[in-house]
Amino acid sequence: QNYPNPFNPSTTISFTVGKEGFANLTVYSINGEMITTLFNENAKPGQRYNLQFNASDLPSGIYFYRLTQDNSVVTRKLTLLK
Repeated sequence: QNYPNPFNPSTTISFTVGKEGFANLTVYSINGEMITTLFNENAKPGQRYNLQFNASDLPSGIYFYRLTQDNSVVTRKLTLLK
């Protein structure tokens, strides 16, 4: 999950993976529009990844990030309050 949440204007998204392999973390608007890709590379188990998401140019609202690795997909909600 990200911290802080709600956030303004940036938040840190932390994640780990269970096995080595390609991982992708992308942020989407509530309408499903892709906002940005924060991570798109090989990830190693046992390592904590901390990614900064700066939303200073985005309007307040609900956003989602999706972490995918192989057949695993995790989606979490982010709330931007300005």
